[in-house]
Amino acid sequence: MARRFAGRYRGRRRAAGSARFRSTSALERVLVLLVIVAVIGVTIGLVLPRVDGTIGVMTGRYQATGDAAQTLEGLRVQDRPRPGRQYRRDSFGFKQTDVDGNGCNIREDVLTRDLRQVRHTTPGGCKVSSGILDDPYTGKTITFIRGERTSADVQIDHVVALENAWKSGADTWDTARRYRFGNDPYNLLAVDGPANQEKGSASADYWLPPRTDYRCAYVARQIGVKDKYGLSVTSAEKQAMMGVLHGCPGQPLPSDE
Repeated sequence: MARRFAGRYRGRRRAAGSARFRSTSALERVLVLLVIVAVIGVTIGLVLPRVDGTIGVMTGRYQATGDAAQTLEGLRVQDRPRPGRQYRRDSFGFKQTDVDGNGCNIREDVLTRDLRQVRHTTPGGCKVSSGILDDPYTGKTITFIRGERTSADVQIDHVVALENAWKSGADTWDTARRYRFGNDPYNLLAVDGPANQEKGSASADYWLPPRTDYRCAYVARQIGVKDKYGLSVTSAEKQAMMGVLHGCPGQPLPSDE
């Protein structure tokens, strides 16, 4: 009798323990599902506006404030531009004019402007022999030393690439205007050579600087250059620019000194 009672007691205890285990397991599963749903929701909210342009527009992903955004709104939009002539880089005469009349070509002027601790090959001369670049595109600190194997470590980038300008309206310019554009310090930056090569002639919808906290300034300069020269943007390019400016409310245009 006692043994039967003890057996029933142990059975009830095991049943109660099993019920508690099942209850705990069910609660854990619910909590895990809630976490998964929350993660999916956050992911959709962050990623989907960037993937789907329509959703991005609806959610304000491509709205921005400030001078750069207002100027961008005023640029002519032209998709699939058809230049009247074939692009030729040498049509812009890079390094073939002396913009400020100091006797130096524009590459040396930009190196002198953008590098620190600059030394020239001769006192008062044009050619930069060495200096240090705080690269805006990558954030790296680059020691520039003039030489056959080292000069290309720092290159001069046309922020609005020459081929992009050609497709955006420069194909109709006369030689003098193209030369002014090709040697305009406002459109030129000393940058990391490999980053410049990676960019090529890409517009903002295909390439942005790896250093994310410089993208607002980069896009703002592109907009300023295009506004200065009356160049157009494509719909995709404009949307990409607005997407960047959305993250920096009130972004100004860089001054053109």
